Amino acid sequence: MDDLIQEFVIALASERKSSQNTLGAYRTDLRQLADFLAQRGISSWAAVTPAHIADFVLLLRQRQYATTSIARKVAALKSFFHYLQAAHHVETDPTEEMQAPRVEKDLPHALSPEEVERLFAVVQATSGVSQRDLAMLHTIYSTGMRVTELVSLNINHVDLTRGHVRCSGHNRKERILPLSLAAQHALGSYMDGYRQFLLRHTDEPALFLNHHGQRLTRQGFWLIIKSYAREAGIEHITPHTLRHSFALDMLGRGMELRSVQELLGHANISTTHVYKQMRRAQQPVPITVP
Repeated sequence: MDDLIQEFVIALASERKSSQNTLGAYRTDLRQLADFLAQRGISSWAAVTPAHIADFVLLLRQRQYATTSIARKVAALKSFFHYLQAAHHVETDPTEEMQAPRVEKDLPHALSPEEVERLFAVVQATSGVSQRDLAMLHTIYSTGMRVTELVSLNINHVDLTRGHVRCSGHNRKERILPLSLAAQHALGSYMDGYRQFLLRHTDEPALFLNHHGQRLTRQGFWLIIKSYAREAGIEHITPHTLRHSFALDMLGRGMELRSVQELLGHANISTTHVYKQMRRAQQPVPITVP
């Protein structure tokens, strides 16, 4: 059954140009279903019935998966079986009548000014691994880039002379993002300092390296930031929290919504508009990062 999952993921990659994160999530969700079916003696996608799918969703609810997670998994299953039917791998689609659970859209969570200051305070350092971490934190907070975009940066994407960084976002659309003076200083210190210590091969292009001298992964960045957040006493933080905080900070400084949209790389301004709703709800104030 795994071969058809892989065929579907390859089709997503080529036809929809889906991101690696999306492809990975689809693969994980479908393999979870395949494991569930295998435990019930189902070894062919053609043998799957609506009852099997309903039982799978019921199991997710019993295991107390978040409604958003269940909705995403249902969407993955529906897309997968639609593909299988179109490719004549199955005669009927067992998810055709299934409705995804309704998800109430909550406003994204952003850090308060005081939390941002606490987070930077625990990362402050002039050498060692925290030199890299401070550079990453300043870079993501002063640009609002996605975590995937951050860890995808190469050395040649950074121009400290002009004070900006080139960022390749969704659909490989490139953005030129200005760096704060603090971010420029932190990046310069890291590139001339701890990165040289981490470097194993002189031709390594990645900007942010792990202790193996290889490109830091999205998961690696998340574990690092989560550890600092715990030390700073910040309970609610996700890989996107700093991006949300950046957007609110820019609006708080008087930046137009269209300009924030361009910095964030949103294709549609309606996606960016949620930050105006957040600002009305929270009324954050501009802060100064040390």
